Amino acid sequence: MRDFLCLFFRPVFRAFFKVINRLEVMDAERVPERGGVIVAANHLSYLDPPVIGAALRRRPTYMAKESLFSIPVVGRALRLFAFPVRRECPYPSTIKETVRRLEKGELVVIFPEGGLTADGSRLEAKGGVGMIASMVGCRIVPVALDGTERALPVGAKLVRPAKITVTFGDPIEVKKRAERKGIREEVTQNVMDAIELLRRRSIEGHRKRDKG
Repeated sequence: MRDFLCLFFRPVFRAFFKVINRLEVMDAERVPERGGVIVAANHLSYLDPPVIGAALRRRPTYMAKESLFSIPVVGRALRLFAFPVRRECPYPSTIKETVRRLEKGELVVIFPEGGLTADGSRLEAKGGVGMIASMVGCRIVPVALDGTERALPVGAKLVRPAKITVTFGDPIEVKKRAERKGIREEVTQNVMDAIELLRRRSIEGHRKRDKG
């Protein structure tokens, strides 16, 4: 069922975002075609999950805010593509579930900042992405989103015709190793720095094209 729905909705979302938001996807081929992979992205809007899903060539699994699963209909639909996480202090079971899915070879989308940033500024990232990657030993693909905060700002109810760009970076290889002081922070910082660099390059590229 999940595979069928993904195959159905991906082209629908992709077509929608291309028409309404002139969706531009850069370097999607950098995402490994198989094996456990974490896709780590900045978080600007509630549009981010479907935009990433439209940009990817693989079926994604999302970590979603726990409270969303209690909403009628929405919660049932979410369980097809996501599993719950408590942002303030994730349950050990959430970490185990993420590790299990990665070991099965799934692609898991994580927003390391843990929450939305309305103006596009960078929030302090949590250490979860570094800890999980170190526990499993997997690749992390940094992803920079730009424009979703203008297409659907916090509080808005309708999608606006703002351009959206999704830029994938080179995979960051994380070896499986015992936890040591600072390792999760080091990995997380490297991921966030990569996302920030990708976003700056994307914005600068748009400025140059606009001037040209």
